[in-house]
Amino acid sequence: MGRLAGHHVLVTGGSRGIGAATVQKALGEGAKVTSLDIIAGPDLGANGLSLAADVTNAADISRTVEQAVAQFGPISGLVNNAGKNSYADPVKMTEAEWEDVFSVDLKAAWLVARAVLPAMIAASRGSIVNIASVHADMTYPGMFPYAAAKSGLVGLTRSLALEVGPHQIRVNALSPGYTETFLVQEFFEKNDPTLRSQVLKAHAMGRMAQPSEIANCIAFLLSDEASFVTGANWRVDGGLTARFAG
Repeated sequence: MGRLAGHHVLVTGGSRGIGAATVQKALGEGAKVTSLDIIAGPDLGANGLSLAADVTNAADISRTVEQAVAQFGPISGLVNNAGKNSYADPVKMTEAEWEDVFSVDLKAAWLVARAVLPAMIAASRGSIVNIASVHADMTYPGMFPYAAAKSGLVGLTRSLALEVGPHQIRVNALSPGYTETFLVQEFFEKNDPTLRSQVLKAHAMGRMAQPSEIANCIAFLLSDEASFVTGANWRVDGGLTARFAG
Protein backbone atom coordinates (compact mmCIF):
# COMPACT_ATOMS: atom_id res chain seq x y z
CA MET A 1 0.00 0.00 0.00
CA GLY A 2 1.13 3.55 -0.73
CA ARG A 3 3.54 2.73 -3.56
CA LEU A 4 2.00 5.46 -5.72
CA ALA A 5 1.59 8.13 -3.05
CA GLY A 6 2.53 11.53 -4.45
CA HIS A 7 1.75 10.48 -8.02
CA HIS A 8 -1.00 11.57 -10.38
CA VAL A 9 -1.86 8.67 -12.66
CA LEU A 10 -3.86 9.00 -15.88
CA VAL A 11 -5.59 5.85 -17.17
CA THR A 12 -7.21 5.72 -20.60
CA GLY A 13 -10.08 3.32 -21.11
CA GLY A 14 -10.54 3.51 -17.37
CA SER A 15 -14.23 2.79 -17.03
CA ARG A 16 -14.20 -1.01 -17.37
CA GLY A 17 -12.04 -4.12 -17.52
CA ILE A 18 -8.31 -3.77 -16.98
CA GLY A 19 -8.61 0.02 -17.03
CA ALA A 20 -11.16 0.11 -14.21
CA ALA A 21 -9.11 -2.36 -12.15
CA THR A 22 -6.02 -0.20 -12.69
CA VAL A 23 -7.87 2.90 -11.53
CA GLN A 24 -8.90 1.18 -8.32
CA LYS A 25 -5.43 -0.28 -7.75
CA ALA A 26 -3.75 3.12 -8.23
CA LEU A 27 -6.21 4.75 -5.84
CA GLY A 28 -5.52 1.99 -3.32
CA GLU A 29 -1.78 2.63 -3.67
CA GLY A 30 -2.25 6.29 -2.75
CA ALA A 31 -2.26 7.99 -6.17
CA LYS A 32 -4.48 10.74 -7.45
CA VAL A 33 -6.15 9.18 -10.49
CA THR A 34 -7.77 10.53 -13.63
CA SER A 35 -9.76 8.11 -15.78
CA LEU A 36 -10.43 8.94 -19.43
CA ASP A 37 -12.99 7.01 -21.46
CA ILE A 38 -15.33 7.70 -24.34
CA ILE A 39 -18.08 7.82 -21.72
CA ALA A 40 -17.13 9.08 -18.27
CA GLY A 41 -16.97 6.36 -15.65
CA PRO A 42 -18.40 6.37 -12.11
CA ASP A 43 -17.51 8.86 -9.41
CA LEU A 44 -14.08 8.06 -7.97
CA GLY A 45 -14.22 10.06 -4.76
CA ALA A 46 -11.98 12.86 -3.57
CA ASN A 47 -8.80 11.41 -5.08
CA GLY A 48 -10.22 10.49 -8.48
CA LEU A 49 -11.63 12.18 -11.56
CA SER A 50 -13.64 10.51 -14.34
CA LEU A 51 -13.71 12.40 -17.62
CA ALA A 52 -15.22 11.69 -21.02
CA ALA A 53 -12.69 11.97 -23.83
CA ASP A 54 -11.97 10.66 -27.31
CA VAL A 55 -8.34 9.58 -27.03
CA THR A 56 -7.98 9.60 -30.82
CA ASN A 57 -8.62 13.36 -30.84
CA ALA A 58 -5.71 15.61 -29.85
CA ALA A 59 -7.93 18.54 -28.90
CA ASP A 60 -10.05 16.36 -26.64
CA ILE A 61 -6.92 14.97 -24.98
CA SER A 62 -5.52 18.46 -24.41
CA ARG A 63 -8.78 19.67 -22.87
CA THR A 64 -9.11 16.78 -20.42
CA VAL A 65 -5.42 16.69 -19.48
CA GLU A 66 -5.60 20.40 -18.62
CA GLN A 67 -8.67 19.70 -16.47
CA ALA A 68 -6.93 16.82 -14.72
CA VAL A 69 -3.78 18.83 -14.04
CA ALA A 70 -5.83 21.69 -12.65
CA GLN A 71 -7.43 19.23 -10.23
CA PHE A 72 -4.47 17.11 -9.13
CA GLY A 73 -1.28 18.64 -10.49
CA PRO A 74 1.15 17.31 -13.13
CA ILE A 75 0.69 13.75 -14.37
CA SER A 76 3.57 11.47 -13.39
CA GLY A 77 2.09 8.15 -14.46
CA LEU A 78 0.27 7.22 -17.66
CA VAL A 79 -1.46 3.95 -18.50
CA ASN A 80 -2.40 3.76 -22.18
CA ASN A 81 -5.10 1.12 -21.85
CA ALA A 82 -7.79 2.23 -24.32
CA GLY A 83 -8.19 -0.29 -27.12
CA LYS A 84 -10.61 -2.14 -29.34
CA ASN A 85 -10.84 -5.53 -31.00
CA SER A 86 -10.75 -5.90 -34.76
CA TYR A 87 -12.44 -8.61 -36.82
CA ALA A 88 -11.76 -8.10 -40.51
CA ASP A 89 -10.68 -9.72 -43.74
CA PRO A 90 -7.41 -8.28 -45.12
CA VAL A 91 -8.92 -8.05 -48.62
CA LYS A 92 -12.36 -6.78 -47.69
CA MET A 93 -11.31 -4.40 -44.93
CA THR A 94 -11.73 -0.74 -45.87
CA GLU A 95 -9.18 1.99 -45.26
CA ALA A 96 -11.62 3.67 -42.89
CA GLU A 97 -11.89 0.48 -40.82
CA TRP A 98 -8.09 0.17 -40.76
CA GLU A 99 -7.70 3.76 -39.59
CA ASP A 100 -10.33 3.22 -36.90
CA VAL A 101 -8.40 0.30 -35.38
CA PHE A 102 -5.00 1.94 -35.50
CA SER A 103 -6.26 5.28 -34.20
CA VAL A 104 -7.44 3.64 -30.96
CA ASP A 105 -4.92 0.81 -30.52
CA LEU A 106 -1.76 2.68 -31.53
CA LYS A 107 -2.08 6.36 -32.42
CA ALA A 108 -3.94 7.22 -29.22
CA ALA A 109 -1.03 6.01 -27.08
CA TRP A 110 1.30 8.46 -28.81
CA LEU A 111 -1.20 11.33 -28.64
CA VAL A 112 -1.76 10.96 -24.89
CA ALA A 113 1.95 10.45 -24.21
CA ARG A 114 2.70 13.59 -26.21
CA ALA A 115 0.27 15.54 -24.04
CA VAL A 116 1.77 14.48 -20.69
CA LEU A 117 5.47 14.21 -21.52
CA PRO A 118 6.39 17.91 -21.29
CA ALA A 119 5.51 17.98 -17.59
CA MET A 120 7.31 14.68 -16.99
CA ILE A 121 10.41 16.02 -18.73
CA ALA A 122 10.28 19.21 -16.66
CA ALA A 123 10.07 17.15 -13.47
CA SER A 124 12.67 14.56 -14.58
CA ARG A 125 10.36 11.74 -13.54
CA GLY A 126 7.53 9.71 -14.97
CA SER A 127 6.37 6.26 -15.98
CA ILE A 128 4.30 5.24 -19.00
CA VAL A 129 2.75 1.78 -19.31
CA ASN A 130 1.30 0.81 -22.69
CA ILE A 131 -1.18 -2.05 -22.57
CA ALA A 132 -0.29 -4.25 -25.54
CA SER A 133 -1.25 -7.93 -25.86
CA VAL A 134 0.18 -11.38 -26.46
CA HIS A 135 -1.32 -10.80 -29.92
CA ALA A 136 1.87 -8.85 -30.60
CA ASP A 137 3.60 -12.25 -30.77
CA MET A 138 0.84 -14.70 -31.72
CA THR A 139 -2.71 -14.27 -32.96
CA TYR A 140 -5.81 -15.82 -34.53
CA PRO A 141 -7.09 -15.78 -38.10
CA GLY A 142 -9.93 -13.32 -38.43
CA MET A 143 -8.53 -10.70 -36.06
CA PHE A 144 -6.78 -8.68 -38.71
CA PRO A 145 -5.22 -6.17 -38.04
CA TYR A 146 -5.35 -6.22 -34.21
CA ALA A 147 -2.01 -8.01 -33.92
CA ALA A 148 -0.35 -5.47 -36.20
CA ALA A 149 -1.55 -2.59 -34.04
CA LYS A 150 -0.41 -4.26 -30.81
CA SER A 151 2.96 -5.11 -32.35
CA GLY A 152 3.27 -1.46 -33.27
CA LEU A 153 2.50 -0.48 -29.68
CA VAL A 154 5.38 -2.63 -28.43
CA GLY A 155 7.66 -1.00 -31.00
CA LEU A 156 6.46 2.45 -29.94
CA THR A 157 7.27 1.52 -26.36
CA ARG A 158 10.89 0.65 -27.17
CA SER A 159 11.43 3.77 -29.25
CA LEU A 160 9.81 6.10 -26.73
CA ALA A 161 11.84 4.56 -23.90
CA LEU A 162 15.05 5.52 -25.74
CA GLU A 163 13.81 9.01 -26.50
CA VAL A 164 12.81 9.98 -22.95
CA GLY A 165 15.15 7.79 -20.91
CA PRO A 166 17.71 10.61 -20.49
CA HIS A 167 14.99 12.54 -18.65
CA GLN A 168 14.55 9.65 -16.17
CA ILE A 169 11.17 8.73 -17.66
CA ARG A 170 10.44 5.03 -18.03
CA VAL A 171 8.26 3.51 -20.77
CA ASN A 172 7.17 -0.12 -20.72
CA ALA A 173 4.61 -2.32 -22.41
CA LEU A 174 2.53 -4.93 -20.63
CA SER A 175 1.05 -7.75 -22.70
CA PRO A 176 -1.86 -9.52 -21.03
CA GLY A 177 -3.09 -12.87 -22.23
CA TYR A 178 -6.69 -13.96 -21.80
CA THR A 179 -8.32 -11.82 -19.11
CA GLU A 180 -11.91 -11.85 -17.90
CA THR A 181 -12.98 -8.64 -19.66
CA PHE A 182 -15.67 -7.49 -22.06
CA LEU A 183 -13.29 -7.65 -25.03
CA VAL A 184 -12.37 -11.27 -24.32
CA GLN A 185 -16.01 -12.20 -23.80
CA GLU A 186 -16.79 -10.55 -27.15
CA PHE A 187 -14.07 -12.67 -28.76
CA PHE A 188 -15.53 -15.91 -27.42
CA GLU A 189 -19.01 -14.93 -28.56
CA LYS A 190 -17.74 -14.52 -32.12
CA ASN A 191 -16.18 -18.00 -32.19
CA ASP A 192 -17.02 -21.64 -31.48
CA PRO A 193 -18.67 -21.95 -28.03
CA THR A 194 -16.21 -24.72 -27.14
CA LEU A 195 -13.23 -22.40 -27.60
CA ARG A 196 -13.28 -21.15 -24.02
CA SER A 197 -12.68 -24.65 -22.62
CA GLN A 198 -9.85 -25.19 -25.13
CA VAL A 199 -8.28 -21.92 -24.05
CA LEU A 200 -8.42 -22.80 -20.37
CA LYS A 201 -6.67 -26.12 -21.05
CA ALA A 202 -3.84 -24.27 -22.81
CA HIS A 203 -3.01 -22.25 -19.69
CA ALA A 204 -0.45 -23.62 -17.29
CA MET A 205 -2.64 -22.40 -14.42
CA GLY A 206 -5.87 -23.67 -15.97
CA ARG A 207 -7.62 -20.31 -15.82
CA MET A 208 -7.68 -16.82 -17.26
CA ALA A 209 -6.54 -13.69 -15.44
CA GLN A 210 -8.74 -11.39 -13.43
CA PRO A 211 -8.37 -7.69 -14.36
CA SER A 212 -7.03 -7.01 -10.85
CA GLU A 213 -4.09 -9.35 -11.48
CA ILE A 214 -3.08 -7.34 -14.54
CA ALA A 215 -3.55 -4.13 -12.55
CA ASN A 216 -1.13 -5.40 -9.89
CA CYS A 217 1.63 -5.64 -12.49
CA ILE A 218 0.77 -2.23 -13.94
CA ALA A 219 1.05 -0.66 -10.49
CA PHE A 220 4.51 -2.14 -10.07
CA LEU A 221 5.69 -0.73 -13.40
CA LEU A 222 4.29 2.69 -12.47
CA SER A 223 5.96 2.68 -9.09
CA ASP A 224 9.49 3.59 -8.03
CA GLU A 225 10.06 -0.11 -7.28
CA ALA A 226 10.49 -0.52 -11.07
CA SER A 227 12.99 2.34 -11.21
CA PHE A 228 15.40 0.51 -13.57
CA VAL A 229 12.79 -1.12 -15.81
CA THR A 230 12.28 0.57 -19.16
CA GLY A 231 11.87 -0.42 -22.81
CA ALA A 232 10.50 -3.81 -21.75
CA ASN A 233 7.44 -5.81 -22.74
CA TRP A 234 6.08 -7.75 -19.78
CA ARG A 235 3.96 -10.79 -20.62
CA VAL A 236 1.28 -11.49 -18.04
CA ASP A 237 -0.40 -14.52 -19.55
CA GLY A 238 -0.51 -17.36 -17.01
CA GLY A 239 2.04 -19.35 -19.01
CA LEU A 240 -0.05 -19.36 -22.19
CA THR A 241 2.89 -18.53 -24.47
CA ALA A 242 5.30 -20.86 -22.69
CA ARG A 243 4.14 -24.02 -24.46
CA PHE A 244 3.98 -25.58 -27.91
CA ALA A 245 0.59 -26.50 -29.35
CA GLY A 246 -0.64 -29.98 -28.59
